[in-house]
Parts: sequence; structure tokens; C-alpha cells
Amino acid sequence: MNRLKLVHPDDLDIKNDIIIDIRREAEFAETGIIKNSIKLTFFDDYGQYDLLSWIKEFKKHVKSQDQKFVLVCAHAQRTDMLGNYLLNELEYKNTSHLEGGISLWLRLNKKTV
Repeated sequence: MNRLKLVHPDDLDIKNDIIIDIRREAEFAETGIIKNSIKLTFFDDYGQYDLLSWIKEFKKHVKSQDQKFVLVCAHAQRTDMLGNYLLNELEYKNTSHLEGGISLWLRLNKKTV
């Protein structure tokens, strides 16, 4: 089993990294998003998801299994689950997620839009 990479907020390159925020619309409205993030909600308000539809949208942004991308959620719990699936089941080799999620990002006084 491959190990999911953590990206500390200080190491996130918002100009060059593909950043995919999987939170819900209400969460985007509450905290904003990291500049240049792609909003691609995974779980709905009831914890349900449509993996096939999500992957179809995801592939519009992540064009190959070798391309680097960073997943973002509130506290890095949802991205841990999804990231490990993408890495180990679908073999996206450069899967990583934001350490501490948007919560740590904001605690470090990083900006959102």
C-alpha cells in the first residue's frame, strides 16, 4: 500500500499546484477557498457520494495518473479517505492532501477567496 503525501500549508504552491477542494458548497461559503482551487464536492450533506460522476469531473483537471494534485477538505479526514483510494485503487501516483485541511490553513492566517 502506498502512503498518501501530506502537504503542509507553507509548502502549498497556489500558483502551480492543482488544488482540488472536495468540501460542500456551505463550507466554501463559510470559509472561502484557497486561491486557484477547483471546487469539486465529493460528499453531499448526507455523507453520500457518486464516485463515477466525481471521477469524471476530476479527470477534467487531473489528466494523467502521474500528475501532481493536492486535495483539500475541512480537517484532512475526508481527503485522507479519498486520497488513499485515488492513490492505491486508481493508482494516481502523485496524490497528496493538505495537512490539517482548510482549518489549519486558516489558523496559520493564510488567505482564502
